[in-house]
Parts: sequence; C-alpha cells; structure tokens
Amino acid sequence: MGSVQTVAVFGAYGHTGRFVVAELRARGFVPVLSGRDEVRLKALAASYPGIEARPASADDPDSLDRALAGAAAVVNCAGPFATTAAPVIEAALRAGIPYVDVAAEIEANADTFAHFADRARAAGAVIVPAMAFFGGLGDLLATAAMDDWATADEVHVAYALSGWQPTHGTRAAGTVSRQRRDGARVVYRNGRLDYRRDTATTFQWPFPEPLGSREVIGEFTMADVVTIPSHLSVPDVRTHMTAEAARDVSAPDTPAPAAVDDRGRSAQTFLVDVVVRSGGRERRAVARGQDIYAVTAPLAVEAVHRILTGQTRTVGVASAGEIFDAVGFLGALSSHLSVELLR
Repeated sequence: MGSVQTVAVFGAYGHTGRFVVAELRARGFVPVLSGRDEVRLKALAASYPGIEARPASADDPDSLDRALAGAAAVVNCAGPFATTAAPVIEAALRAGIPYVDVAAEIEANADTFAHFADRARAAGAVIVPAMAFFGGLGDLLATAAMDDWATADEVHVAYALSGWQPTHGTRAAGTVSRQRRDGARVVYRNGRLDYRRDTATTFQWPFPEPLGSREVIGEFTMADVVTIPSHLSVPDVRTHMTAEAARDVSAPDTPAPAAVDDRGRSAQTFLVDVVVRSGGRERRAVARGQDIYAVTAPLAVEAVHRILTGQTRTVGVASAGEIFDAVGFLGALSSHLSVELLR
C-alpha cells in the first residue's frame, strides 16, 4: 500500500464507528476521527494517542472540508444517512477522495444511486453505499452465488440472528425510514421498489443445518433490495428475518449491544442464507459470523483497502458486488466470517 494513509471516519464515536476505527488501525491506516459531538469525539481521541480529532457537522460544509483535508478516503458511519450521506458525499467529491458508508436505510441508499451516479461517473469518483452487514454482505453473497449467470428470476436473502439488540443509530434510522414511508412497508418486485399497506407474512425458512427450519418475517426488507438489483439482472429481491430478531429490534425496551470479548463484540451470532433461482435451477451462498455491527467494520475497511490499491472494476456509485471481485472479497474476510458457496 506504500506510505501510511489517513482515512476520515465521520461518526467515529458511534457504535459501528468505533469498530471501523479499530479495524482501520489494525489494517495499518491512520484514522482521522470526525463527527458533530466534540465532547464524545475528544473522549474517543484520548484513547488513541496521536490520532487527530476534527469536529464536523453534516450541515456545515466548511467543517466537512476540514475534516477530510489530506485524507485518502472517508467512511461515513453517522446515521441517519438520510441526513448525512449527501453532505459527506459532496465533501468527498470536493476533496477528490473515495466515499464509503455503512447505511442500512433503503431510501438513503436509493437516493445515493439516483442523485450521484452521473456526477461520480463523470468525475471518475468512487462512491460505495451500504458497505455493511445489511446491503453489502448480501450483495457480495448474491453476486458470488450467481457466478456466470447473466440473469436470475429471484434472489432471497434470509437472515437468522440469534437476537438483535439495536444500537441508538439503528433505532434513529428506523424512525426516519418509517417517517419517509408514512408507515408503509417496502418490497422489491417486478424490477422496482413498491410501497404497500398490507401486513408481511410469516413462514418457515429452511436454513442450513444445524440451524434448520425457522419462522421468518417474509419481506422484512433490508438494503439488499437496493444494492443487488443495482447491477444484477433480477426482477425480484426479497429479504427475510427470523421472527425473534424482528421482535427484538421492534421492541422499545430491548437493550443495546453489550461487549463479551476483547474485540468489543456482542454474543450475537448470525447466518445469512442467500438463494438465487433461475428457470428451476438454484444456487446458494451462506455466511456465518458474530455481531452484525462488528462485522461491518472489516467489510467497510476491506472496501477502502481495495479502492485505494486499485482493486476495483468500475467508477461512480457502485455496490460491493459490482465494484469488487465478490469471491475474492469474501475470502479476504475469512478471519471475520465463514462463507460457503453451493452452486
């Protein structure tokens, strides 16, 4: 990678931001800590002697420019991304550096593709939204599973979480999304996002053993419905969530994640089961690991590494599966999650 490179982390003191900062340091980058809460920012900087803190706010372009000055890239970890994504992308474009975010908000990710695709492509810039557990991982798995298929009839991404203790950021993002949808739920059918007032159904999903069949909320829709069809020719993309986890994240009294190891991870485990179907044929990709927030950090930092070392396939706004070699990317995460491809 050459000389040491600095990477700005906006929202560095948040739950996921802290994981990203630690992963950047482990990978040999120098994080620049940024965010709007100067007190929390300085407290985090105190635990990392020699690392610079640069307060900035999404509604203050000059402060964002100062935060990104001299950085090789920026990772946006500050939600709700409906508020922060566009201003930080604008700052990255002004600075001429790549932008990566960890947004799970469906509409915010769709906005990034809609509003910045042409400008970013014309500038030769790289913008990778949803480079996280929701959105990025499912897209990589679906892309790897499809392999040489040019098209597919449908993609299912089924999430089995042992539980879901949401962070403050997850709750805030959920509130914004519900407000934007006016209480409707969103699905991806027939090649487009569709907003509905009906109730999602529950059914049994055949997860791989030893997990086996589990009740899921059908079309508990996540950011994969934006990332996957952004580059794969699939008219129907559906994501499902184990019923227990869906109840956890919806309950107002579910506690925030608690660390159980020296890496700060919670005890939560996950299995992501991706099934791609085409003309009666089926391919599958399965990922297993611990803590959906913690695993977002190596996803985002591996993306930064590959962008800065020229391991990309396109420019502009692109999801993980389009811009990176999906199989190689997943293989690089072997110390963080296990992946099985059943083609």
